[in-house]
Amino acid sequence: MLGLPSTMLRPGALRLRGLVLRGSPGRPSSTGRREGQEVPPSPPEWKDTAETVIIGGGCVGVSLAYHLAKAGMKDVVLLEKSELTAGSTWHAAGLTTYFHPGINLKKIHYDSIKLYEKLEEETGQVVGFHQPGSIRLATTPVRVDEFKYQMTRTNWHATEQYIIEPEKIQEMFPLLNMNKILAGLYNPGDGHIDPYSMTMALAAGARKYGALLKYPAPVTSLKPRPDGTWDVETPQGSVRANRIVNAAGFWAREVGKMIGLEHPLIPVQHQYVVTSTIPEVKALKRELPVLRDLEGSYYLRQERDGLLFGPYESQEKMKLQASWVTHGVPPGFGKELFESDLDRITDHLEAAMEMVPVLKKADIINIVNGPITYSPDILPMVGPHQGVRNYWVAIGFGYGIIHAGGVGKYLSDWILHGEPPFDLIELDPNRYGKWTTAQYTEAKARESYGFNNIVGYPKEERFAGRPTQRVSGLYKTLASKCSMGFHAGWEQPHWFYKPGQDTQYRPSFRRTNWFEPVGSEYKQVMQRVGVIDLSPFGKFNIKGQDSIRLLDHLFANVIPKVGFTNISHMLTPKGRVYAELTVSHQSPGEFLLITGSGSELHDLRWIEEAAVRGGYNVEIRNITDDLGVLGVAGPYARRVLQKLTSEDLSDGVFKFLQTKTLKMSDIPVTAIRISYTGELGWELYHRREDSAALYELIMNAGQEERIDNFGTYALNALRLEKAFRAWGSEMNCDTNPLEAGLEYFVKLNKGGLKTRQQNSRTEQSAVLWGLQCRKEVRRSAACPGCGMALILCPTSSFLYVYSKRLFSLEKPANFVGKQALRRIKAEGLKRRLVCLTLATEDVDPEGNESIWYKGKVVGNTTSGSYSYSIQKSLAFAYVPVELSDVGQQVEVELLGKNYTATIIQEPLVLTEPARTRLQKDGRK
Repeated sequence: MLGLPSTMLRPGALRLRGLVLRGSPGRPSSTGRREGQEVPPSPPEWKDTAETVIIGGGCVGVSLAYHLAKAGMKDVVLLEKSELTAGSTWHAAGLTTYFHPGINLKKIHYDSIKLYEKLEEETGQVVGFHQPGSIRLATTPVRVDEFKYQMTRTNWHATEQYIIEPEKIQEMFPLLNMNKILAGLYNPGDGHIDPYSMTMALAAGARKYGALLKYPAPVTSLKPRPDGTWDVETPQGSVRANRIVNAAGFWAREVGKMIGLEHPLIPVQHQYVVTSTIPEVKALKRELPVLRDLEGSYYLRQERDGLLFGPYESQEKMKLQASWVTHGVPPGFGKELFESDLDRITDHLEAAMEMVPVLKKADIINIVNGPITYSPDILPMVGPHQGVRNYWVAIGFGYGIIHAGGVGKYLSDWILHGEPPFDLIELDPNRYGKWTTAQYTEAKARESYGFNNIVGYPKEERFAGRPTQRVSGLYKTLASKCSMGFHAGWEQPHWFYKPGQDTQYRPSFRRTNWFEPVGSEYKQVMQRVGVIDLSPFGKFNIKGQDSIRLLDHLFANVIPKVGFTNISHMLTPKGRVYAELTVSHQSPGEFLLITGSGSELHDLRWIEEAAVRGGYNVEIRNITDDLGVLGVAGPYARRVLQKLTSEDLSDGVFKFLQTKTLKMSDIPVTAIRISYTGELGWELYHRREDSAALYELIMNAGQEERIDNFGTYALNALRLEKAFRAWGSEMNCDTNPLEAGLEYFVKLNKGGLKTRQQNSRTEQSAVLWGLQCRKEVRRSAACPGCGMALILCPTSSFLYVYSKRLFSLEKPANFVGKQALRRIKAEGLKRRLVCLTLATEDVDPEGNESIWYKGKVVGNTTSGSYSYSIQKSLAFAYVPVELSDVGQQVEVELLGKNYTATIIQEPLVLTEPARTRLQKDGRK
């Protein structure tokens, strides 16, 4: 056996507990599993060119080859270094489940199971797929709450899932000790599949549709070419590929290193045991459902007439194969296993024997201890990688069997259609960056594995590996005053506590210890002035000859004038919202773009690829780590900041959505008059090393105004009351901007690049509009804001800008997604985003809860919070258009109870600029 030495079983240790170890560790014999090695058919000739080269012949890589070839892609080549399923696939326990605590991954699980159900019929290959269902056990009240929490996120999905009573659980799994069981979460379509046979069936399908699967063919070199293609070299020859996909399992790090990337992955040793025949199991008339004892942290399923038991050890006991990260995977490692270490799983075995007493009489015939690859947060990395053209990854699969089918389809659709088929940003490989060190990866993988079955709370925080090197200049100043949250490597205050308040992290499905402090922060911003650390924002500098042309192509909104800022959205070709950014035109042709922390490299990759694809002459720099950001907001924000600068901050001089470079005391700052709170405020961009000094200046200047801190929880409550949408919640790759209520930011008829033309005569028959300020003006009149007039020629689609002697020809900008939006608008919307209020007891919506109407699920919430202004819960939700009128009542499901909710006119609270305008209008 290869691998690190482990503590061997003490003689008689398991015999004292009723278990007898027989035989030796090895490969289990699973129902439908084929023993021995696959004999591949006669291989076709080598291909010198390929549309896509997939590196890795495990279940994920083979699934992608199958889906690409079936969808019609020609020249799909899969290269495997030894044989198919070598690595982690062959020894997997093969569990399949519809369940996932997240929202989007439920779709991946669903697609996988639906594929496996028909795979044998399609390919003629036995796959050994069993669907006896599965039951997650609740033995504590908080687990019952967790099941209710998960149920409200399931009802608007296609998957079947139910909470069942103990009597039903015992009927389905009669071998259980029912003493502690309170409830079960039941998924009827769950089960298990033989990983080896499944992969061979996918391989047969891939070949059937024309893919070339070549092995043994280890990749020895990856060479990028100037045109974006790749030379993939193997001992058998070289392949010129339009794109490459790294699906190399625990070899993925080695593949990444070939092109200078350090993928944050680490192998974990996962053990499971297989028993001999158990008479009570053999006597059953139907297969047992898969059991997951969450407090015992193990899964258990029927294996022929015995049982298969697999635990997840605590982070103190589990074992990482860290040497593979520092020294590489041992040459030749493929279908080998590590030595077993039953001492690590003794506690779990005892819990299982108490829950399923027949285990006490069982003999162990096989022990499997093999490597599975973990990313820091346990989720795989799927999609194109930022900074490297045409390099995709499908790596880090801790649960590769259930993910393989769905991920193969997801990636295939993305590759073929140029955009992801649905939102799955939680799997974006670009969620990690240079801050993701080997030490961080090890600490987080250990935590993630050990926490595999802990209660999944809303707003959950995990603390291993923190802080990273990515802390703002305020971290030391604020760390002892607040509860920090983790945002793309950054530490950012969620809420602040005062002397005497409970400072502990106390996650809950109900309102918890942060509820009152957040209310105080809300009042601070609404009534006085508050400061928030916004340094985790993603920040890009874009400039160059074609910068305006590039941004006009990417964004649905107009490009702001120099010295101004606007909110702009990048859309996909199908008209869905890929990203939301603030765009500030700092000097002619130079822009500062701001996005959310979790979208930094996600958005940067999209921008960079558009620039390369269109041949735009621009310079794009990621300056996220260079700049700190402080937000100052509230009715006294101007008064406080004016004490620190000679720049006039009055409303008439420093207007809403204006940006200026100035100094606060002696600290250079780019100030943008904008605030996600909706109150009077500025965002102050500055050198990261100046953050602490700038913060102290502001806090000292605001003593008279009783200035104080606020965090992201209060910010969320404030933005919801102002009806501000959030990317990733109200808008993402599952939504279009029209249904999300973003029409104001979408300019379907915006102009593009202008070219001068002399003495046009179309003025007399034209309709005139203002160009820069977009105000409608009278016929033949110039825009009062810029002195220019826009002429729409009735005989063409061209727009003409009139300015005394010259006309500028301006074709409408053909931004990405424009044509799709026009089709969507013509066809009409099927659903709309609405604002809801509801009265609850001690629980608030947070997003993804089911919306009910007349006994049926009709939609879902996207985000929510408590409204401290009206003392009710507040939420955004998508509902059918016919149910979207103000005053319409629906129901929101929270923790197993439906609450009546009413659609209101948004916003609940007017923004400060809107209130100011109303006051001015009232004085006129």
